[in-house]
Amino acid sequence: HPWQRAFGPPSLLPCTVQGDRIQMNNLVRFLGSLKLNVGLLLILVLVLGVAMPAARIMARVVEKKKHTFTVAGAFFVAVLIAPPVLWLVNLSVGPTLHIQVPFLPVMATMAIAYAIGEGIGRLACISFGCCYGKPVAGAHPLLARLFTSWNFVFFGNTKKIAYASSLQGVPVIPVQALTAVIYVGTALIAVYLFLQSQYLVAFVTAMSVTQLWRFISELLRADYRGDGRVSAYQIMSIVAMVYALSIGFWLTDIPAHPASIALGLQSLWDPGTLLFLQLLWIVSFVYMGRSSVTEARMEIHLCNDKI
Repeated sequence: HPWQRAFGPPSLLPCTVQGDRIQMNNLVRFLGSLKLNVGLLLILVLVLGVAMPAARIMARVVEKKKHTFTVAGAFFVAVLIAPPVLWLVNLSVGPTLHIQVPFLPVMATMAIAYAIGEGIGRLACISFGCCYGKPVAGAHPLLARLFTSWNFVFFGNTKKIAYASSLQGVPVIPVQALTAVIYVGTALIAVYLFLQSQYLVAFVTAMSVTQLWRFISELLRADYRGDGRVSAYQIMSIVAMVYALSIGFWLTDIPAHPASIALGLQSLWDPGTLLFLQLLWIVSFVYMGRSSVTEARMEIHLCNDKI
């Protein structure tokens, strides 16, 4: 059948932009790919619908600040609610759409997506001067020796490091750069494992490395992370890792066929999926992309000498 030559066995249809594939009913065939996207996009909406507000709520609870977000808090909430959401979608719309979303591959893609997003997102932290490290001069002698030549120095009154900690012009440990390299490197390794159908190993790798580094990196940071020697975010990272690894070893559902980048791209190249992702990007930008702690003013005046 021409459709089979183009897309593979009809019992396996593409899903998610990461290339995950889900076992489906043999009779669903091509139309099933649209139904599958609906199920996975529903999962995405439900998880982000809770995690995005949690980014501000958790920051307010931990840091007592109304105008900031926390990725650590949002991810912690997302990890907790993801398995129940997957179960709920399979139970509610699964029979109607003839799909069953496999828990382990989807959880692995979420962990990998977080690692990539958090890693690349640290470039924004470098730009804004937030999530900054401790001064090199006051660090442990070993760290001070290591980062004497490799450090960050921020300038600008609108940088958070300047107005929050008065560390403008002071060499600090480049925590943001370290996080970017570690997270993106981990994500690439996890992607390779995922494409080899090693879903559990990919999930464990992404979760353990990112959350352990989250705990360690907090020890190198100088920005306010809440009261106490061990911050609430560090506790969240350990709890999230233990919780995720526990459910990861408990989950055993794996698709009968390996993941495919080609099928993932075919799933992405769908007008409905593209429009949904664009809408999601706009909502994310409007909700989280506007700073409420900085302002800009544009002034227009008349040049009298040129009249």
